[in-house]
Amino acid sequence: MSRAPVWRAVVACAVIATALLLAFTISPRLGLDLRGGTQLVFETRDSPTVKADSEATDRALDVLRLRADALGVSEPTLVRSGERRIIVELPGVLDPRQAAEVIGKTAQLTFHPVLGRAEPGDERAVKDESGQPLALGPAAITGDGVTDAAGRTDAQLGAGWFVTVGFREAEAWQRLTGTAACEAVGDPRRRVAIVLDNEIISSPQVDASVPCRTGIPGGSTQITGSFTSEEARNLAVLIKGGALPVPMELIEQRTVGPTLGAEAIEASAKAGVAGVLLTALFIVLVYRLVGLLAAVALAAYGLISYAALVALGATLTLPGLAGFVLAIGMAVDANVLVFERAREEYGQTPRRGLRRALDRGFRSAWSAIADSNITTLLAAGLLFWLASGPVRGFGVTLAIGVLASLVSAMLITRVLTHLVIRRVGPRVSGLGGVGRIRTWLTRRDPDVMSRGRVWLGVAAALLAVSVAGLSVRGLNFGVEFTGGRIVEFAASAPVDADAARQVVADAGHPSAVVQTSGERVSVRTGQITAQDVAGIEQALDGRFGEVTKERDELIGPSLGEELRRNALIALAVAMAAQLIYLAIRFRWTFGAAAVLALLVDAGVVVGVFAWLGRPIDGVFLAAMLTVIGYSVNDKVVVFDRVRELWAQRRNAPFPGIVNAAILQTVPRTVNTGLGALFILAALAAFGGDSLRDFAVALIIGIVTGTASSTFVAGPVAIELERRSKQPPPEPARRRTSRPREGSGAVT
Repeated sequence: MSRAPVWRAVVACAVIATALLLAFTISPRLGLDLRGGTQLVFETRDSPTVKADSEATDRALDVLRLRADALGVSEPTLVRSGERRIIVELPGVLDPRQAAEVIGKTAQLTFHPVLGRAEPGDERAVKDESGQPLALGPAAITGDGVTDAAGRTDAQLGAGWFVTVGFREAEAWQRLTGTAACEAVGDPRRRVAIVLDNEIISSPQVDASVPCRTGIPGGSTQITGSFTSEEARNLAVLIKGGALPVPMELIEQRTVGPTLGAEAIEASAKAGVAGVLLTALFIVLVYRLVGLLAAVALAAYGLISYAALVALGATLTLPGLAGFVLAIGMAVDANVLVFERAREEYGQTPRRGLRRALDRGFRSAWSAIADSNITTLLAAGLLFWLASGPVRGFGVTLAIGVLASLVSAMLITRVLTHLVIRRVGPRVSGLGGVGRIRTWLTRRDPDVMSRGRVWLGVAAALLAVSVAGLSVRGLNFGVEFTGGRIVEFAASAPVDADAARQVVADAGHPSAVVQTSGERVSVRTGQITAQDVAGIEQALDGRFGEVTKERDELIGPSLGEELRRNALIALAVAMAAQLIYLAIRFRWTFGAAAVLALLVDAGVVVGVFAWLGRPIDGVFLAAMLTVIGYSVNDKVVVFDRVRELWAQRRNAPFPGIVNAAILQTVPRTVNTGLGALFILAALAAFGGDSLRDFAVALIIGIVTGTASSTFVAGPVAIELERRSKQPPPEPARRRTSRPREGSGAVT
């Protein structure tokens, strides 16, 4: 064995050993959609005195962190996103009402002297806890003057709950209570009003034991009253948190029950196992021994991807799981490219042996592998840059999967095949023949490009059908893009759709969109409150028995518009990025042909979803960008072969070059497409509704993208080259070995 394979083997062993160590020593960080909990997204607003910039948002974040800690939530996560947004993740909190009301309350807290009962028409009047209007004096203490607060109970003092409060401004509190203590017991002026957002939340009387003018010393006090434990705790949390520097608005809320998350993990695991087994069986049947070794490398790919995810601390979400499973299918592509090239090399020069053919296969396939993976990384980068929430996690997982697939195919597969390739014959290796598909195409040699304009007409007809779907049916935008609320419930028995719609309508929401699937009920409405959701749940529970809320998503109208705009920008930027990359890497004609074919692919997928009425949401955006990456991947392989053949046959007609390149890459296209389709079919069969829509969009996109490489990109490139004056590419320079010093002969 030469030094290079030994070096590769050492690196491969080190990579696998490191991955094993990381995988078994670091626990994965699951997103809330997998472990259950609530995510709240707040956006700060300008106040009359303070601008909601990054500094003010950071101060607001500190206040929210105090409140989350005081709620006793296990491992809360609070981060600033952008300049004005704060993302709060509360694992295990399934009732968003308490979290939103306590954590997100503006909490402009002030302590006021009471001047007496308010007269009718008095603008200073504020109603106390019993509804009696009081006239309040100027604020004596603000929330910034509070050092601590806690809800407590003491059996020796009685069974009731009370709130202890500590003040930074001890003298101000002593003056406020000392003035109030000079009034008679029972007089409203003996009370101190605690005001939260212009509402009196407590107005206790100063105890009779407090002397006039002296007040309560020590900078601490107790607020007593008819508090429940929850009321005392919530009041203490708000007082301790102090006043937010700027107002905040809840623009997004997602709640997922732990049962739904467990089901998602189980469904993704089933899809992953089924897809991997089918893919492994397929490549073993097609490529025999080297296919078996590639299947082993795929297992190593899964290990490396998982280890990279946990090592980077990436949050694994439901779309991220789908991306992880999908990337397994895409990882097959590099192996297929190498093996098909190795088959060609061995067929041309069998005397040089399988090892030489395999080495040249790896070297020749590298250009197409690099280009196709870069285009997929562009799509993943756009998802991370423009998407949010779980879809961003999909982008991270997809990017890690692409990089891990390179390590799997170009390093681990290479080491494994080098170990055994010299010990087996051509037939057992799987590289001894070009395969049945390639043999059949070589014998028939169909001239597909002779009807290029016919294929373009068919593509135009498909686009027309898609546009008709948009005009007739329109797009069913999800709440993520329109704003609103979607809630999913699980009943103990199958639910009739008409009965569920009637129940929701009777609960005060006649315009809600209600759908059922077995025991699950989905309710989509406008901007309703958490109290409204609780009312719907109670109504369903009363009609269908025990009902459990499993998912609750609220998207504000401004955020929905922003997400919809970002989705369009993402798709446009993806198209432009692919065009620029292909124009630089190949020719502008190839880039334009690929992008026009991409428009057909995207149009067909969108049209099918329009006709079927399936939701257009963030998961669909992830699917569309993945379709773009996969489609460009396929076209890169075709145009890479076109460039190679054209450089060898500079005087041959260009349509014949394109036709030959397409026929030569068909085996790779078919084998890679089938590998991905096995994974997607498993996701569609075992995944939930969102994963099923994701899988269906990708199945349509892969089938269309594979066909468009031949029937759209090829003919368009031919038409554009007829109008281009750019010369054919130069032949690739082959490396020649230099003779050693003192060797050779002079003639």
